[in-house]
Amino acid sequence: MKKIIIPIGMLITQSVFAQLTSTENYIQSKTYLEAVTTTSTTARQIETVQYFDGLGRPKQIVNVKASPLGRDVATKIEYDGFGRQTIDYLPVPQSGTQNGAIIPDPLANAANTPYGSEKIYSEKILESSPLSRIQQQIQVGNDWAAKPVKFQYEVNTIGEVKKFVATTSWLNGEIQSQLNPATDPDSENGNYKAGQLYKNVVTDEDENKTIEFKNGRGQTILVRKVLSATENADTYYVYNEYDQLAFVIPPLASVSGFPDLSTLDKLCYQYHYDGRNRLVEKKLPGKGWEYMVYDKTDRLILTQDANLKLQNKWIITKYDQLGRVAYTGFLTTGGGRVGRQNEINNLVIAEERSTTGFTRNGMTVYYTDTYFVGEVQTILSVNYYDTYPQGSPAANNQFSEALLTDNMAQPRNTKGLPLASYVKNIEDDNWTKTFTWYDTRGRAIETHSINHLGGYTRTESKLHFAGVAQNTVTRHLRRVGEPEVTVKERFNYDSQNRLLKHYHQVDYWPEQLLVENSYNELSQLKNKVVGGNLQSIDYAYNIRGWMTDINPAQMSLPDLGGKLFTYKIKYNQKNGTTNPDQAQFPGKNVKPMYNGNIVEVDWRAVESLGANPPLEPKRYGYAYDGLNRLTAGYYQNPNNPWSKENTEVMDYDINGNITNMYRTSVLENNTTATLIDKLTYNYTGNKLTSINDIANNPSGYEGGGNTITYDPNGNMENMVDKKITSIKYNFLNLPERMEISNLSGGGIGYKYAADGTKLQKINSMMECGIQNCYTVNTISDYLDGFQYVSRTTTGGGSTELLVASREMSKAMEVQAYSLNGIIGPIDPGIDPPIGGGIIGEVKDENLVFFPIAEGYYDYKKDQYIYQYKDHLGNVRISFGRNSAGALEIVDANDYYPFGMNHLKTGNAFYGQGSYKNYKYNGKELQETGMYDYGARMYMADLGRWGVVDPLAEKMTRYSPYNYAFNNPLRFIDPDGRQAKDWIKMVDRETNKTTVTYDPNITTAAQAKDANYKNVDSVGKTGEITNSNGKVTHTLNADGSVTNVAENSSTYGSSDIGGVQVNAADNTGSFWSFSANFAFGGGAGFSFGQVTDSNKETDFFFSLNGNLGLSASAGFEKGLITPTDSGHKFVNSDFVGEGRAISGGAGPFSSSVGGTFNRTKSPTNALIRTSDQFNPGSFGRNSADFKAGYTTISTSAGSGVGVSPVMWTGSKTWVRGK
Repeated sequence: MKKIIIPIGMLITQSVFAQLTSTENYIQSKTYLEAVTTTSTTARQIETVQYFDGLGRPKQIVNVKASPLGRDVATKIEYDGFGRQTIDYLPVPQSGTQNGAIIPDPLANAANTPYGSEKIYSEKILESSPLSRIQQQIQVGNDWAAKPVKFQYEVNTIGEVKKFVATTSWLNGEIQSQLNPATDPDSENGNYKAGQLYKNVVTDEDENKTIEFKNGRGQTILVRKVLSATENADTYYVYNEYDQLAFVIPPLASVSGFPDLSTLDKLCYQYHYDGRNRLVEKKLPGKGWEYMVYDKTDRLILTQDANLKLQNKWIITKYDQLGRVAYTGFLTTGGGRVGRQNEINNLVIAEERSTTGFTRNGMTVYYTDTYFVGEVQTILSVNYYDTYPQGSPAANNQFSEALLTDNMAQPRNTKGLPLASYVKNIEDDNWTKTFTWYDTRGRAIETHSINHLGGYTRTESKLHFAGVAQNTVTRHLRRVGEPEVTVKERFNYDSQNRLLKHYHQVDYWPEQLLVENSYNELSQLKNKVVGGNLQSIDYAYNIRGWMTDINPAQMSLPDLGGKLFTYKIKYNQKNGTTNPDQAQFPGKNVKPMYNGNIVEVDWRAVESLGANPPLEPKRYGYAYDGLNRLTAGYYQNPNNPWSKENTEVMDYDINGNITNMYRTSVLENNTTATLIDKLTYNYTGNKLTSINDIANNPSGYEGGGNTITYDPNGNMENMVDKKITSIKYNFLNLPERMEISNLSGGGIGYKYAADGTKLQKINSMMECGIQNCYTVNTISDYLDGFQYVSRTTTGGGSTELLVASREMSKAMEVQAYSLNGIIGPIDPGIDPPIGGGIIGEVKDENLVFFPIAEGYYDYKKDQYIYQYKDHLGNVRISFGRNSAGALEIVDANDYYPFGMNHLKTGNAFYGQGSYKNYKYNGKELQETGMYDYGARMYMADLGRWGVVDPLAEKMTRYSPYNYAFNNPLRFIDPDGRQAKDWIKMVDRETNKTTVTYDPNITTAAQAKDANYKNVDSVGKTGEITNSNGKVTHTLNADGSVTNVAENSSTYGSSDIGGVQVNAADNTGSFWSFSANFAFGGGAGFSFGQVTDSNKETDFFFSLNGNLGLSASAGFEKGLITPTDSGHKFVNSDFVGEGRAISGGAGPFSSSVGGTFNRTKSPTNALIRTSDQFNPGSFGRNSADFKAGYTTISTSAGSGVGVSPVMWTGSKTWVRGK
């Protein structure tokens, strides 16, 4: 389905300025990027002309002057003999511009573009039937011409799918389900009988198969990933008799047959519902039960996890009268779920704004406190809308932009906008307050955040007409009495709003040209020059839009041509070894792949100026299994490609838990590979309970085989192998305190805001001087990206000669160790050259650094630090200008596949407060050797998390502790919640964000192949946040959008907080041939095809009973809309009884109808009868309200009669349903 989106601007059907083709049908759209009062050809604008054929179908799209050289970019659209679009062409830059005129041969110039001689169209091979289902999909590119994605449509065979039954009972005010093996007549030996399920098989470009089984109601019963000819990863979905998802049985639970109670508890997802179809209890693998309580309007009010239950606490959310979150807090008076639910069953929990408010935790909350009076003793967050609360600071926009006022008497005001957000610290009663001001077009142009220490970060923006930032000024202060930091930025764009130059200035220092970008004719970033002319970085891409190279021309030059890093990614080509040791690593072979997995990466890096790297590149070769899990990363030394150092080899269980890890390295003063880890992982369910290290080498994982325990939420409570004796978590499952056994009472403490923002880290340790020992607290403050370090001591005596316990100051990441001893820490006060250094103390408590677009700004040295990053965002080389203005390298890193650093002296942990600790994925390395991703801590030496994935329900076939689907070369985990495809394109043409669901797209490259423009990223799920960073809506894997505040799901297109969201279409459609008559009473029939929201089609047949005085026959076409906006129409919904009223004049008529079920009508017989003739009742009396729908249709044919109105009652059957 094609959509025409005209986001901003004017729709013009003819123009005296543009040279449009007047003999063609077209729609011209212009989005002006600067203010105009009349139509203009010279103003900066995005102009698109869409031409149509004689049947009204698009046949060519011309993006006028859209390329970086100002040339037209044209997309050809063609159809087969049945009107189907089976070939999709990539947009082709032209040799010039025709100012919008149709281009006779838009493909002719393809060879002169970055496409070269590549195949620039994808193909869909459809089956020869009216269903037109896809049999093969062939992507763009010559190398993919013989590598199609294949689709098969079958039914299950006997013994192929197990049948589980959820037996329900009503207990404690909820529907509880018990899992049982099937014994009903429709099963055979606990399996589905043959032909009872639809079976869809998808085989990717590398012959990896995914098989999905669905029942007649469209419910997914089983998703099978084929690992080998003898092993499958099966995820079962079990529904109760009310069609509610009751159990999800992941592969590890289903592999051994019917799961017992212990297996259910450890490995399965379990759900309970109340009588209003609301989820009230759930249990995720490895976690205790979680509870939910709703008000009368079905809004989620109270939540409680297993840890909170032990503390007798609930998290409460209160809403304002418009359903927006007003404030949240802890309800500390406990109570069970059933009792709490009974309290508010008939209440609408809505608080109003108040001029007096109430006070909690040192903060006046300007809302009423009508419900749960006296029970909410702790407020966690407060949100204000429409008008600013008392005590708000004044706006101070230095760009003199006109601002919206909160005076409701003004025609333009802030009504409906989020204006302020207060968030309390979890550990104390200090608050972070954030205020937002908007220009007269409703765009946020100024924010003022008052931090928990009393300082602030104030950002003011001047926006271009189209909404992109032209200038920004950020003023930051840690606390009152300290000096203010000022950061000024300005941006230059081209005619299509692609970023060209980014300037940056700190305080009184001269302005710097941070980066200068240039683009190829496909608008892909081709080159960027950083630091003035410090480094020029080139990028290259393949036909799929996947990045393939960084500085490709320099790979073969001895000195890299003055550049510091060159990098090559290979997908479907292999140059290195297949397997360095078939006997040791059987079947784990490197081979070309076509589904997006990375096969090899080559790189060369200058790690010390004047020392050229070996001419042959370093290389990793990667092997995968049938589930696309990385099974080996073979490092190939350019001097000895068979030496096997820096290699990682993994085995997994069927859930994706790593069971074995083999790792080698080259240690200091050694020249051959040394086995540093041969790990065996031991599990209970998905929980790692201990690790045995046969290698027993201190240079790798520490070893020890100590038991790991977990709290009721599935959080790892200790890691004694790493000397971590205790980990305590807050209510967000973030670590508050880690106790370290060898620090004489030392450890690490964290402080967070109630929204999970890390505010502070305190590292406590013992240090001994000449006379006495001290407790030294090194404190890092994290304030809106600005990072501070200070140090306090307790005790007495001289500190001139510190000698003893420095464990937490030196690196605990394994690369910091060598056989010759522990390498000393490098604190940020003194940065040694790569390869070694001395211990340096933190000199003062001032600001240390803060991030910039191309790296970091070292505030202690007033030095810009630029970074080479690979495709995953891993920092490879950090560089800058020294005090003399010359290039210097300040850090270099290489990584194992799962993120552990190679063993290098210069790559140790650099002490608190150094930008050099931001390494793998750009995340901060902690003293414990873990990486802080925000929502969880990642253990790169083990390749897994220590905490359950907060979004585990989105990825049920994976262990909730796995990292990046066990494919860390292709995916990253942005914040510890879910992995996302790393292939990314930045939208540089408009400031409008659009999110579109497409079930056929799984990667950004596929999105580009399907002619989606300005692709930024692709993920299975996502979130939409407001201006304060709070999640307001979740984007679900089924294409729906969930309103977090209201806990309700919707489909279709809408604007959410300035983000255009094109969710999945939950509607269906039908066409039919019908004949009906009624002279008083009568009968009729319809035969045709119904298409559901998943674009699956089936034939249907209806028998009708009619009332009226007419007769008709003809063709009918209609739209089907679910009564429940949160339900996707599936073809099985079409089965059953319906009612319709039709009427018209001449050969044309229209009809409204919907589902109807007598048993669900009111008990009053008269009302029940009248409802059958009331279109407002259609669709609302189905046996299952969620499956109800309404229809609107038009028909054409012939008819006779006295009255044009006819009432119809129908009974419909759908093939196979």
